Amino acid sequence: MQVIYEDNHIIIVNKESGEIVQGDKTGDKPLSDTVKDYLKEKYQKPGEVFLGVVHRLDRPVSGLVVFARTSKALTRLNKMFAEGEVHKTYWAITKNMPAEPEGRLVHWLVRNEKQNKSYAYTYEKPSAKKAILDYRLIGRSDNYCLLEVKLLTGRHHQIRCQLAAAGCPIKGDLKYGARRSNPDGSISLLSRRVEFVHPVSKLPISAEAPLPRDPLWEALAP
Repeated sequence: MQVIYEDNHIIIVNKESGEIVQGDKTGDKPLSDTVKDYLKEKYQKPGEVFLGVVHRLDRPVSGLVVFARTSKALTRLNKMFAEGEVHKTYWAITKNMPAEPEGRLVHWLVRNEKQNKSYAYTYEKPSAKKAILDYRLIGRSDNYCLLEVKLLTGRHHQIRCQLAAAGCPIKGDLKYGARRSNPDGSISLLSRRVEFVHPVSKLPISAEAPLPRDPLWEALAP
């Protein structure tokens, strides 16, 4: 586990692909427990360590995850995430180039719980949630493109689903149309940057994840 930022109220860590943020039916140890163990050992804390989960990343995605270390920070961060005051920037490697090098995607997403998958529509449907993201092309090679994506809404599998609907499935993402998987089971989507005003100190916070250990990321990065 790699800590990117830490203070008395929050901790931001870099999640590896394959890790789960919170416990699930697999029974695998979640990142939240790893962070608790780290805090317990570092600060010699007796008993339970408080750690609040304020958002998640899909298991095959890597990059920044923000946790709250106090109940005060948890309450405020939950509100900030809900109100769009936490700005998240993702990088995605896709096989195809979007129609335009820069633009906005707007879809209505319907989530299928059984399949753990979302479906994108260009028109409003019952039970659908509006999904908006901005993207721009920031790198390319003969075979791949690197897109920077800024989320304006937070929906289930939003980036994966919307890019696939635009004809640009993320490398390795079999669920959304990639032709083959990545060798390590990851998908080439990185939670690259997170920016917000600290919930307690009110100072600006900006954190950036390192690139995955993969020559393709390094070759495409600006």
